[in-house]
Amino acid sequence: MPVQHADAEDGDREPLAALHSGSPGSTPGCGLIRRPDALLPILAFDTSAAHCAAALLMSDRLILRHEPMEKGQAERLIPMLEEVLAGGGIDWSSLKVIAVGTGPGNFTGVRIAVAAARGLALGLGIPAVGVTRLEALAHGLPRPVTVVEDARRGEVYVQEFHATGAGPARLLPLGELTVSGPVTGLAAGAAAVPPAMPIAEAVARIGAARAGTPQPRPAPFYLRGADAAPPSDPPPVILDA
Repeated sequence: MPVQHADAEDGDREPLAALHSGSPGSTPGCGLIRRPDALLPILAFDTSAAHCAAALLMSDRLILRHEPMEKGQAERLIPMLEEVLAGGGIDWSSLKVIAVGTGPGNFTGVRIAVAAARGLALGLGIPAVGVTRLEALAHGLPRPVTVVEDARRGEVYVQEFHATGAGPARLLPLGELTVSGPVTGLAAGAAAVPPAMPIAEAVARIGAARAGTPQPRPAPFYLRGADAAPPSDPPPVILDA
């Protein structure tokens, strides 16, 4: 599957028809899942950290954008989504599913993405699927694997993923962290296994795997209280297809 990056040269990924139900040791719902083309295209995005990231997953190609940024996601998100749609040669009305990263992470960033996903899904009349940041980082990696993400204040977000499922997501003091086996994530240290794919792509692929079954409305996934006040203005949302 051709993949286009904003900050890298074009590369290749396997066609959608070749996607399998998960590599050995993968968690159900977290592997590369075969899904009918009826659920594509799917538009995915994530602003849970210091970035704005988007992916358009189609049956024959994948369009990716990723821009590091500490602030400004609310202003950049919709233009970036329009760029990936243009890159795929489609418009809003062609979309079948919206997938969004729900955190944990930056409080304001998570709210921006989730609000945009809800508004877009409502305006377009299509489903929206939520995917946690921890699920996305573990996606495509052999199991078992533990995701360890920096939660600041001397704490980390931790979740273990096994062949038979996933453990609960936890917020732990860094000093209480004990991990055996492979680890991934920004706080995993020098031994970290790199993610299998960019976060927006992982959100898109997990969203595609879940879209065939009823899903709850995406909601911010917080493991502790807010680090910042909600933005005074709602994020921009396109309501006309």
